[in-house]
Amino acid sequence: MRLHRNLVFAVIDALLAIFNEGAYADKEVAKVLKRDKRWGSKDRKFVAETIYEIVRWKRLYAEIAEVKEPFTRDDIWRMFAVWAVLRGYALPDWKYFENTPVRRIKGRFDELSKTRKFRESIPDWMDELGVQELGEEKWTKEIAAQNKQAEVILRVNTLKTTKEKLRSILMDSDIETEFRKGYEDALVLKERANVFLTQAFKNGLFEVQDASSQLVAYYLDVQPGMRVVDTCAGAGGKTLHLASLMQNKGQLIAMDIYESKLKQLKTRAKRNGVHNAEFRVIEGTKTIKKLYEKADRVLIDAPCSGLGVLKRNPDSKWKLQPEFIDNIKLVQAEILENYSKIVKPGGKLVYATCSVLPSENKKQVDKFLSTETGKNFTFVKDHKVLAHESGYDGFYMALLERKNS
Repeated sequence: MRLHRNLVFAVIDALLAIFNEGAYADKEVAKVLKRDKRWGSKDRKFVAETIYEIVRWKRLYAEIAEVKEPFTRDDIWRMFAVWAVLRGYALPDWKYFENTPVRRIKGRFDELSKTRKFRESIPDWMDELGVQELGEEKWTKEIAAQNKQAEVILRVNTLKTTKEKLRSILMDSDIETEFRKGYEDALVLKERANVFLTQAFKNGLFEVQDASSQLVAYYLDVQPGMRVVDTCAGAGGKTLHLASLMQNKGQLIAMDIYESKLKQLKTRAKRNGVHNAEFRVIEGTKTIKKLYEKADRVLIDAPCSGLGVLKRNPDSKWKLQPEFIDNIKLVQAEILENYSKIVKPGGKLVYATCSVLPSENKKQVDKFLSTETGKNFTFVKDHKVLAHESGYDGFYMALLERKNS
């Protein structure tokens, strides 16, 4: 296996931006992949995957390379050398790799791998929090699963096609997929590929959405003709899924505090052939109050720590701070209190997060049910998804029903 100078330089530049300038890994990868039109799919794959790998194992590699933040360009080269040695690459005769202690790197790796916070490359506070919330054994398994590369999973847009048809359309583009039991609308890629370039994507036949995330819309138990409100729609993966489960019939209101996200959702909805959705920016309590007791179904896909989706967003390990988690729990409680009032008597509510922490999940629901507003609801069921058990993202969803009286 040979290292190519122009590809490695692209990786180093991207890592500097991610580690020192706070750039988001996905945006930086997308940017750097436009750098050279002559790169083939293998080159692009090397660049993208290497950036994500080094971001994922930042703490471990920095410890082995004996470098500290903020990293200099030479520091990043030293971390890259650690990655290359551990991946079995022969280091080329470049000045950046002079005096790289190959045997010492392997020895340090073996030594540090005995300690979970280094082995799984996470901040001390995150390790402590994980143990506190999930217990030693469960956290050890969960954080290991969160460090595996995420599979590419598609959600078939049933407004336009079926799982079987889409599978054969993708086969014509040499993209092999497989079904997964228990996930109605999911197709899993056998090998990673840039599915966004396919005609099938441009025609709105599918969206990319993790299998765990695909369970949420089903949990809400929507029917065609209902009035459904997605209160924290974001860029709208679950909104689009709800539209297809409603067969484009009824009213689907997608709301968010960020207008830019709703604009993105509008574009996606158009591509998906969604006609029953309208988009509302939450400008204050007035927007919510207008909908009090008017919806058959309400989805609260609450903002959270994202500690269930680290495999998909490895840089969030380094961006996340303990204070953020404390603050987001207050936001979750407030959202539950206010947005739950949109559910009409006899209607249903799903509270969901992409976190594995009980304090953001079941404990939030229990706390809500003990409030004045929460007393109007009955707890029906919940579903905790852990990455080490499912193989997919960590998720939580709880179904509540509003009492008739």
